[in-house]
Amino acid sequence: MESLSDTTPLSVQGQTRISSCSVFVVGAGGIGCELIKNLVLTGFKNFEIIDLDTIDVSNLNRQLLFQKHHVGKSKAKVAHEKALSQRCDVSITSHHASIFNPEFNVEFFKKFDVIMNALDNQSARNHVNRLSLAAGVPLIESGSAGYLGQVNVIKKGKTECYECFPKPRQKTFPGCTIRNTPSELIHCVVWAKYLFNQLFGEEDADQDVSPDTADPEASGSSAGDALIVSTRLWAKDNDYNAEKVFNKLFNTDIRYLLSMEKLWVKRRHPVPQEWICKDYTENYPTSSQVTLSDQDNVAIFTKSLRELKIRFKQANDDTLVWDKDDECAMAFVASAANIRAKIFGIDQKSIFEMKSMAGNIIPAIATTNAMVAGLMVLQAINVLFDEFDRCKNVYVSRAPNPNKKLIAPCSLDPPLSTCYVCAEKPEVSIRLNIKTLTLNDLKEKILKSTLGMLAPDVEIEGSGIIILSSEEGETDDNLPKTLENLNVLNSARLRVDDFLQNYNLVLNMQHATDLPEEKEFEVISQSGVTKPNVTEDMPSTTNVDMPAAGDNETRDMNCEGENNGVIVVNDLKRKMSEQSEETEQAAKRAKTSADDEIQIID
Repeated sequence: MESLSDTTPLSVQGQTRISSCSVFVVGAGGIGCELIKNLVLTGFKNFEIIDLDTIDVSNLNRQLLFQKHHVGKSKAKVAHEKALSQRCDVSITSHHASIFNPEFNVEFFKKFDVIMNALDNQSARNHVNRLSLAAGVPLIESGSAGYLGQVNVIKKGKTECYECFPKPRQKTFPGCTIRNTPSELIHCVVWAKYLFNQLFGEEDADQDVSPDTADPEASGSSAGDALIVSTRLWAKDNDYNAEKVFNKLFNTDIRYLLSMEKLWVKRRHPVPQEWICKDYTENYPTSSQVTLSDQDNVAIFTKSLRELKIRFKQANDDTLVWDKDDECAMAFVASAANIRAKIFGIDQKSIFEMKSMAGNIIPAIATTNAMVAGLMVLQAINVLFDEFDRCKNVYVSRAPNPNKKLIAPCSLDPPLSTCYVCAEKPEVSIRLNIKTLTLNDLKEKILKSTLGMLAPDVEIEGSGIIILSSEEGETDDNLPKTLENLNVLNSARLRVDDFLQNYNLVLNMQHATDLPEEKEFEVISQSGVTKPNVTEDMPSTTNVDMPAAGDNETRDMNCEGENNGVIVVNDLKRKMSEQSEETEQAAKRAKTSADDEIQIID
């Protein structure tokens, strides 16, 4: 093949190569729309698009291929039509489907010269990563979060894969913090979302909004036993009367919390709020510049509560589903969160700002998406022209780095030898109690949730005994049995195979009775768990200063989580090509703290 130095993408030979290759675009959202447009205008003529989502009104400000009359239609199908309108000689196939469908398997992936990811969640990214590795097809990974963006090149045997280093999980909060002692606005937002579900949504005992009388920190306080009453039943009995609901949540319950004296020995005392009667007839303010007054928050809480009560009754008491794009539901959560924040001395925010927290997102910025999509095409061209030495991982920063660059190209790292996905012989060691952990726990909590498998088969190495089959019904009788009852003993080795991902590994089982409290198992040996020390004076390509996520969402903290959503700044390799060789070597193995890893979930 001719060198890129002799054959440029704009030359006849270059355009022939580009127009003849086949590309698979996974995701047609923020980055995906920009990417599809760029592919068509660059001369790519053969590609397929997949996206399960439909177009929402909230997408229209940044997903340039969609217009108002497209709302409710398939993103993949509309992107297909718009691409054809730009250039009629392209061959495009679109799939309104999930990437997890069995038809999109290894053989399907082998049809393509390059895979281009514009996804919004970690599990889908993991899945595409594994199928790309199994098929031996290069993957261009991407993500954006506000002003931050990234493009990563992944090729089997040459670079780190997406899973070489673990990604942060969505941050969660103790129930007693949410119910009794919030200290951040996100705690109040989570409480307000719980309140919506307690009043109108699907009730969950773990989402109670009343004071937590079992809080161990409050033991010995003089507070008497509270009468536990269903929030929904109480609200129904009082016809969702706004004044009564307000007084219970923001006055009576707060006074009860104050009676739990031990909670406030080293904390600021909450201040119960009094009902302020004011009718609010205006539209809900959504400007990011407007922080509402106390009276406005109460009025909006009252107005939204009344509207939701009507909806709930019209639904014949069927549950309502909270949606950040539902103006009334969002106003209810934002106003309730702001009132609670006032009680606990926490700074309040506008409804628009609150939406980012409640939806676990960082608002997407169209220009960042455009930059990322352009960089993806440039890296794909390097791959297609067999100029792999030109490929870089590229990071878009919100502020210039020490070399005054906003776009930072970084050298690629080789595969991690201990990665449990791309290593030649992947293995994972796990400490667990074989006397109490069931096969169903192994399947759902370890293999699927922790290791990201879809349809695992498990065999005891050396015996040939299959204890778990992905075929429906074959091993269902084994699921409630403990591992010990299935003859999975200390130091046993389990061979696990997932045919949907063409992925297999060995699990080394270590029996343990001294696991940390509330942990059923502990992964003690897998790739990326132990990180090298970071050189303190090492220059950084970007400064990541992210708020804590209530979702993941955000995050995949697990940033707006649309198809550009989960950005995982994959440990932000600090390897500027302009830096000295010494600095680059020092940065090569450095990994940032968890705060530098961003995961956004919509």
